Amino acid sequence: MIDLRNLREHTEVVSSQLRNRGVPKVTVDELLATDVQLREAIAARDEARARVNDLSREVGRLSKQGEVGAAAEVRERSRQLGASLKGMEAAVAQLAERRDAIWLVLPNIPAHDAPIGEDESANRVVRYWSPGGGHQDPGDFTLPAFTSYQQVPHWEIGANLAILDLERAGKISGSMFAMYRGQGARLLRALTNFALAAHADAYEEIRPPTLVRRETMMATGHLPKFADEAYAVERDGLYAIPTAEVPLTSLGRDEIFAEADLPLRFTAYTSCFRREAGAAGRDTRGLLRLHEFDKVELLVYCVPSDATAMHFDILSRAERLIQRLGLIYRVLDLCTGDLGQSSARTFDLEVYSPGTGKWLEVSSVSWFSDYQARRANIRYRPSSGGGPEFVNTLNGSALAWPRIFATLLEVGHQEDGTVHLPPDLATYFGAATLESQKIRA
Repeated sequence: MIDLRNLREHTEVVSSQLRNRGVPKVTVDELLATDVQLREAIAARDEARARVNDLSREVGRLSKQGEVGAAAEVRERSRQLGASLKGMEAAVAQLAERRDAIWLVLPNIPAHDAPIGEDESANRVVRYWSPGGGHQDPGDFTLPAFTSYQQVPHWEIGANLAILDLERAGKISGSMFAMYRGQGARLLRALTNFALAAHADAYEEIRPPTLVRRETMMATGHLPKFADEAYAVERDGLYAIPTAEVPLTSLGRDEIFAEADLPLRFTAYTSCFRREAGAAGRDTRGLLRLHEFDKVELLVYCVPSDATAMHFDILSRAERLIQRLGLIYRVLDLCTGDLGQSSARTFDLEVYSPGTGKWLEVSSVSWFSDYQARRANIRYRPSSGGGPEFVNTLNGSALAWPRIFATLLEVGHQEDGTVHLPPDLATYFGAATLESQKIRA
């Protein structure tokens, strides 16, 4: 959630920043008006509570002095005020619900250096990287030539090698699910071990639950706004996580850390579940968009002054993994209109898929400022003294596997149908080549 005090004190500035996120002024005005009404209602309620307590003490004093009639009169006034207090409590609850209905879905204030724009067309390409050319500025980059066999889509390569069985996955679970077989399943496991080993120097590995409570989803901003995208186990009030960011963020929910203990850095490998409700007919073939997929996530709690360094640490880790896999990629700085609800600034990493002729997002690296920490009540106690303050949270995929898997098949595809793996990955896979295998029903 955004800081309401900041909104009250700098209304025009914050309102302008939120308009860059597509939030109309009328919504901000409604939030502020409701906030004023709520604070007035809380003050009236608290004053009434204090008066009831005063009257109760007065009844006790009069009763001790034997002034029965006066005590009865004061008791009646207290009863009437108590009845009014119930109405005040209901009004406070109603106004709080109305305020929160706006506040909880209001997006984060964008970073001052995030590009301003309405949609993805305004995203800024920061740089490209290719195995032969290293880092390149956007104006200097040219896609290298790919052989005809590298331009075969991954779903055909995977089927020919019998490592990707989309047909049986559909039979078992429906569309937009995948099944990896034999060397395919082994390759997925190798990718995960490859990534976790790369982060073990600084990030504590966590294996969190994949089913979480509603408040855990609320903490990251996935609820209530994105309820239609979530898989819910309604009987138990649980949700299947869309990303490990969700449980990792809530590790410190309602806790206060010492500043000396920050930053806290976590990594987790989990399955992720997304309905992809708005994706019908769009990039849904093969592994491009799935309801269930595996991902290695990085997440950080830090003090605000360390946020930029932590943001670029996560980004550089994701980039290094892609470089070690030998894939062409680009870095996008997302504009204000394309940022996720909770993000203040996000860099996306997209690899180039020669089999589909598309740039595919494989990582999103975001700084959330104190937006999620306010929702989750994650704070730290400054070493210099003073009251607890909210941490900053950051996270990024390093990496999400389906599109990496797909692009590895295409880039490494050879004329004889085999797939050569990059050396760093081959070490974890146990072989340098994927070859055709027999498939069993």
